[in-house]
Amino acid sequence: METKRTAAEIGRYFNGEVERFSDLAKGQASIKDARLMMDLLAETASALVPETHAILDIGCGAGNQALNLLQVFPAAECTLLDISPAMLERAKERVGAVASVPVIAVEGDIRTAELPQGKFDIAVAAAVLHHLRDEADWKRTFAKIHSLLKPGGVLLVSDLICHANPKIEANFKVRQEAFLREALGDAEAERIMQSIADSDTPSPLEFQFGCLRQLGFREVALLHKNLVFAAYYALK
Repeated sequence: METKRTAAEIGRYFNGEVERFSDLAKGQASIKDARLMMDLLAETASALVPETHAILDIGCGAGNQALNLLQVFPAAECTLLDISPAMLERAKERVGAVASVPVIAVEGDIRTAELPQGKFDIAVAAAVLHHLRDEADWKRTFAKIHSLLKPGGVLLVSDLICHANPKIEANFKVRQEAFLREALGDAEAERIMQSIADSDTPSPLEFQFGCLRQLGFREVALLHKNLVFAAYYALK
């Protein structure tokens, strides 16, 4: 198995990407239907947990997901979690500017961060879970998230995925590369593809959904999928 960046190396990489990810258009330009998936996550949260009081943004980056959810839940308390101190500082600044209650910022990894169990109505994980590694890592992380949610709470995910069938995976990778080259140009497309090769280990939706159900989420459903990106929810 090829060596991937460690969590610390990923954190240092994203320290240098703050400006790009603070710009919604630039930061998500490589993700097919990024805006649509953001809207679907917010709409799903509004439908399933309309009385939301506490939001956890896992791998918050520059705060785009939290900002989007605060448009639906303006009085909610936001806890921001990220391994990049530079990203976390920017997210705290941006989210704090619109939040009605103080923002909680936690520097760390979802796998090891100390967070209050059973507190959150919503946990959102956007473009972050693909940094998990083997099956055990995915299961431990999903179990941790389950423990942090209130009964009736929801996990919202939008992320890079892969396909279990290698022929299908190869086909979608070709399509994704063509999309990147057309949308961003060859140099930026190659930079993004190299970053994925260096850092990412996405998993198939079927595997993720199976883990979530096994761990006690009572409802798991796909919201959207296009090429190698998907959005879904899991209800505790």
